[in-house]
Amino acid sequence: MNQKTNSTIIVNQGDSLPTVVRQVTQRDINLYAEASGDFNPIHIDEAFAAKTPLGGTIAHGMLILTYASEMMTKAFGKSWLSGGKLAVRFKTPARPKDTITVKGKVESVQVKENSTLVTCSLEVSNQRGETVISGEASVQL
Repeated sequence: MNQKTNSTIIVNQGDSLPTVVRQVTQRDINLYAEASGDFNPIHIDEAFAAKTPLGGTIAHGMLILTYASEMMTKAFGKSWLSGGKLAVRFKTPARPKDTITVKGKVESVQVKENSTLVTCSLEVSNQRGETVISGEASVQL
């Protein structure tokens, strides 16, 4: 997968996408809060979050989704960045010290006159094997 011929990316149904593995830290969560303006205490206030049913801080869902976007960028480059689409479900929170693994697979390749639509499944899981995010990504090549 991801062979390049004259700037064309060649993909086939069933191809695996490049796996992305990231360690979530409280520092990453805090930096994301600053960048996004989302200072909900469940993300950044460890004392507050410890008293909630979640038992501690959790990462912003969109922070974890950036790892899925990183996988798609590795696979499809500028095509992904200029018009990729995600449809996902958030299943369980990611927490500081979690190791997040993003995997994906090409589910379909639809060739049309001047473009190709690639649809991929994706799954984001933690070190316990729990699904954090699942869904679909599509990109026009």
